[in-house]
Amino acid sequence: MLVTLKDLLDQAKTEKKAVGAFNGTTLEAIRGIIQAAEELNCPVILQHAQSHDDLIDLDEIGPILKYYAKRAKVPVALHLDHGSSFERCVQALHLGFTSVMYDASAKSFEDNVKETAEIVKIAHAVGASVEAELGHIFTSEVVQGEGSGSDNKDDYENLDDIYTDPEVAREFVEKTGVDCLAVAFGTTHGVYLTEPKLDLPRVKRIRDAAKVPLVMHGGSGVSEEDYKIAIENGICKVNYYTYMNTAGGKASKEYWEDETKPLFYDSMSLAATEAVKEDVKKAIKVFQKK
Repeated sequence: MLVTLKDLLDQAKTEKKAVGAFNGTTLEAIRGIIQAAEELNCPVILQHAQSHDDLIDLDEIGPILKYYAKRAKVPVALHLDHGSSFERCVQALHLGFTSVMYDASAKSFEDNVKETAEIVKIAHAVGASVEAELGHIFTSEVVQGEGSGSDNKDDYENLDDIYTDPEVAREFVEKTGVDCLAVAFGTTHGVYLTEPKLDLPRVKRIRDAAKVPLVMHGGSGVSEEDYKIAIENGICKVNYYTYMNTAGGKASKEYWEDETKPLFYDSMSLAATEAVKEDVKKAIKVFQKK
């Protein structure tokens, strides 16, 4: 059942839960994500990240994502992640995506506001939702197609300069009309090589100031307890990809290493789908407090 991102996140905000957002870069991943959501009877967000265009183009994967979203037994939002241009966001809307993220976080506050507000006008005119980002979400050394930059904590002297400021978030939401906001509080895209140090109280302050559902990008390495606190403090959408992708990769490797298995690609594909499903189920249970 295809729904808007705003519908899912407004409900999640009320229930103090979070909806998992998973990048469907392959058919195996898409099937695993939808099967996990249906087995748990939980809503889910299917995403295509613009940074994954080198894996598969939006025009090719978009209709497939929409097909699975529409026929799912649970509510599914179809989302463009980290869209970096007007053209790409409009392309996603034409394909039937129910939400887009316009990521101008690397630009000045003024340009981020101006450009995001224009995307909001376009998307809202067709009933779609918009996510934006304030602050910088780091990228680890081990990452595939995550985020729009390559920020590292070592690039900055003062973390307060790059973490999302609650009052700036309030102003940004008021001026743009975005439906949800991705915030920076210490998470990292990719495989986290050290234990993350999260500023969880900041999330609550941003929530109280901005008054919109908040989004966590870069959930790698975050403990179950920290996830729960972040969600309690206002996180309503969690982007989750690297560990899910790794689960599918490990299952594929184990399949090929088992000499008793037939050398059939389709059989390996089913093993990868099952592994993705089980990993996504684990994540959804944490996000939905099951």
